[in-house]
Amino acid sequence: MMIPDADIGETSMNGEQGKAFRHFFVPRDSSTLSSVAGGEGIYLWDDSGRRYIDVTSGPVVCNLGHGNAHVIEAMAAQAKAATFAWPLTFESEANRALAAAVSKAAGPGLERAFFVSGGSEATETAIKFARQVAVARGEELRAKTIGRHPSYHGGTLGALAVSGDTAMDRLFGPLARLMPKVPAPLSYRCPEGFDPESYADFAADALEKEILRQGPETVLAFILEPVGGLATGALVAPPAYFTKVRQICDRYGVLLIYDEVMSGAGRTGAFLAAHHWPDVRPDLAILAKGIGAGYTPLGVLLAPEVLVEDVVAAGGFQHGHTYNANPLTCAVGLAVMQEIEARGLVANAEGMGLLLQAELQDIMAESPIVGDHRGKGLLQALEIVADKDSKAIFPAARNAVARLCAIAREEGLLIYSRRTNEGQFGEWLMVAPPLIVTAEEIKLIAQGLRRSLDRYCEELRKDGVL
Repeated sequence: MMIPDADIGETSMNGEQGKAFRHFFVPRDSSTLSSVAGGEGIYLWDDSGRRYIDVTSGPVVCNLGHGNAHVIEAMAAQAKAATFAWPLTFESEANRALAAAVSKAAGPGLERAFFVSGGSEATETAIKFARQVAVARGEELRAKTIGRHPSYHGGTLGALAVSGDTAMDRLFGPLARLMPKVPAPLSYRCPEGFDPESYADFAADALEKEILRQGPETVLAFILEPVGGLATGALVAPPAYFTKVRQICDRYGVLLIYDEVMSGAGRTGAFLAAHHWPDVRPDLAILAKGIGAGYTPLGVLLAPEVLVEDVVAAGGFQHGHTYNANPLTCAVGLAVMQEIEARGLVANAEGMGLLLQAELQDIMAESPIVGDHRGKGLLQALEIVADKDSKAIFPAARNAVARLCAIAREEGLLIYSRRTNEGQFGEWLMVAPPLIVTAEEIKLIAQGLRRSLDRYCEELRKDGVL
């Protein structure tokens, strides 16, 4: 069959002349975007030859940066050998080696790995696995997974059901079975009468109250991000929060799931963010983004041997996707793991994270529109506010963080931002460069951020807002 050249000329979808027709669509208008032409290290180039620093590793995914030769070579070698084999027909050396590498890095209690194609799939895999553990143990009433508000665990219906996002609930809630939510331990806009420590304690207590309200025999799991991502902008709770949550889950037989889609694979200065609180271990952990590092779609559920044995003895894990554990993806993931270890990128994330933290602290002190800085390692964020004293954000119509991202792009920085729950929980810029970033490059990023914030403040002054 002959496939004709795609028509990318001047005819629109309605037959009108003068507007290029695009055969693909993306979530938002991309008519002003240039095309990517190449990438190397922490940099990307567009088709005009302009260079940008990938300040947020895309959506916090490109942990190794761009153009990593070892990963590309591993990809090509596996493609020549075998690109696909269904895991119920064949295992692969890549599958076994990647599982061993990830489990070793995760440490005791997370010995078994189940590979999928991304973070949303990993969330659903964890919930379905937890459900099958409960059924295997004769606890068939356990079916509710409690989440936090705000939170985000993926874009599929099951992942959205455990996420705490008012806008998404309104849009997709009628399609899903929404799960119970408890407050996230927010550290910046605590309710009146609380500080970050006391509010985190309140949030943990709220979990126990919700378990009791739902009926402990019906609660399957509690899911949280140990360091916040899309919903909370690098939120880090006090250590006592994790200890108390672990105790509550143990008390009622509830499985504790850590969503490490953003925070895992070394980004926070430990392979898992969970490792920062070694006395507290999750029952299940999920990884994605950095584990494939932008070179392949990859996610993983990590589970303890004892729970896997329970499910296998009850008839096996009734779950899977066409591409889970395919050899090409696993070979790429293994090469990513090898680079993380060989180049000492977990330690680099820790060291460069301290430099980045110092720069962002200075920026917060200098800028009239940066109200908070938070994060760990190379997963950090700046909270953008209209007023530091009241912590008020800019009106939605001003679209502050989107405008800041546009200015930053003009300054040669690619930045990821979010207005959480339509501004209910503020708006922020994520600062999360690839784990290969150097001290000199941290300085360049900080300089670009200062220029971008200064330019936006000047616009606000011209508008009489600042």
